Amino acid sequence: MRTIDDMDRRILAHLQKDASIPLDDLGARVGLSRNACWRRIKALEESGVIRGRVTLLDPEALGLGLTVFIFVRTSRHEPDWLDKFARATRAMPEILGAYRMSGDLDYLIRARVADVAGYDRLYRALIRKVEMSDVSSSFVMEEIKETTELPL
Repeated sequence: MRTIDDMDRRILAHLQKDASIPLDDLGARVGLSRNACWRRIKALEESGVIRGRVTLLDPEALGLGLTVFIFVRTSRHEPDWLDKFARATRAMPEILGAYRMSGDLDYLIRARVADVAGYDRLYRALIRKVEMSDVSSSFVMEEIKETTELPL
């Protein structure tokens, strides 16, 4: 595991806001040369701290205006069931996150769809792929905070 120093944190903070920032601009903002920034970024990538660089899209502009959280309970806890569930959720592009949970809930799924009809299609596709005991959902009425930035 790589030790992250204050300079790395400053670089990462800027890259989280805009990964397309030119190296010259990034260097000026953090007080390093272009080459020093590049070396640090490469080291952060090689160590796995930086997993990738992406473009964030506006879901509303793409007709994906509904965020839904799907709560799953199952009576099945065998490794083969978990593998089947993991494969099914990973294969469905509408599913943005799937998490195994502690407590009363077994799994939590976060998905983006166009509307309630889109959710119904997702639900029907999911239950065709994997057996679940109880599925309930909540639709997001207002997005108060949504970020990909980690606290540094």
